[in-house]
Amino acid sequence: MNVLFISLGCDKNLVDTEVMLGLLASKGHQMTDDETQADVIVINTCCFIHDAKEESIQTILEMAEYKKEGKLKALIVTGCLAQRYKNEIVEEIPEVDAVLGTTSYDKVVEAIDEALNGHVMVEMTDIDALPIVETKRLVTTGGHFAYLKIAEGCDKHCTYCIIPKIRGNFRSVPMENLLKEAKELADQGVKELILVAQETTLYGKDIYGEKSLHKLLKELCKVPGIQWIRILYCYPEEITDELIQVIKEEKKICHYLDLPIQHASNAILKRMGRRTSKEQLVEIIEKLRREIPDISLRTTLITGFPGETEEQHEELLDFVDEMEFDRLGVFTYSPEEDTPAAEMDGQIAEEVKEDRQAELMELQQDIAFDRAEDMIGREVLVMIEGKVADENAYVGRTYKDAPNVDGLIFVNTDEELMSGDFVKVKVTGALEYDLIGEIV
Repeated sequence: MNVLFISLGCDKNLVDTEVMLGLLASKGHQMTDDETQADVIVINTCCFIHDAKEESIQTILEMAEYKKEGKLKALIVTGCLAQRYKNEIVEEIPEVDAVLGTTSYDKVVEAIDEALNGHVMVEMTDIDALPIVETKRLVTTGGHFAYLKIAEGCDKHCTYCIIPKIRGNFRSVPMENLLKEAKELADQGVKELILVAQETTLYGKDIYGEKSLHKLLKELCKVPGIQWIRILYCYPEEITDELIQVIKEEKKICHYLDLPIQHASNAILKRMGRRTSKEQLVEIIEKLRREIPDISLRTTLITGFPGETEEQHEELLDFVDEMEFDRLGVFTYSPEEDTPAAEMDGQIAEEVKEDRQAELMELQQDIAFDRAEDMIGREVLVMIEGKVADENAYVGRTYKDAPNVDGLIFVNTDEELMSGDFVKVKVTGALEYDLIGEIV
């Protein structure tokens, strides 16, 4: 069978997609990216915020229309939207042949077999299960970097977030499984591992009785072939001295951390159910910069949270101005049904949210431009991502840049380079968020 896979949402979802692709390939299914050639379409959905939910629904409806035309033999829906709205999908979109929840992706082969035999399959394994699949993942990120999902679910229960209800409680993947997967990825040519989870910093607490991210990192650094290890989604209050020490000592670990802080007003942080205060955030950021002077810090913020006053918005602007994050993204608050925040008083008009988002991004743009200018004249190690069409130039990333969310560096050279090559580059110019350089 020719299978078309559509993966929506976050990089954690992408890992599940790659596991499913590996399972299908092991059973002889062929992959296609052309819907007109597909016998089966699998959509791995997201419903984290309103826009993601809309995109998932639209994609399912489009493919359902396509199925009505008669060529498609099966339409499978998996992931977060499937977990959350299984009944609605089955009742309202009869073209869907199978619905698999967030812990049932390992049943994708079975779902296709059932669909081809005319049966509708709805599979919702225990939400706190942890599927361990022995089959090798099929990496879709180009082969030189890959995401390593080290845990599933979340125990934090922030008031705006639906994740614990659709992804379950926090549970770590055993270290031996992760090391085996990392070695397999390295054997396939992966040079950069990007550690992801709803929260990476709590890794191991549930199975080893203590936070063990620093121990996992030490072991991953021993994997031959891996040259960069990058850590995403670190909750600031969970960062330990041991973790900082390992980042300092181990050469393979990028001096880069992603800290989703969401806000800087203590009143809003409390309403969000966050576990930090503004003072603690300042303390941990200053500590990271003191211990690792060249660290690149990325964060995400939510603006327009229920009850956010103009003063609290100004407080957040001042905080961003003072902290000067290297990378920053801003979401407007999205009320999600079944979350406490959706029922709170003081819901804010979309227009106001968007104005506040624009203000924050404008301020961050100035900070990012200054940071980029500061890089001019410096020599950095760059991982090549690909060639610029019709030019003697390549595009790559520095340690400061995670794929798809941060900046790029354009490298001018007559040399023949391959994706995944590491080269030493001198930065010669800055273009807003991106850099220009030449090989040293």
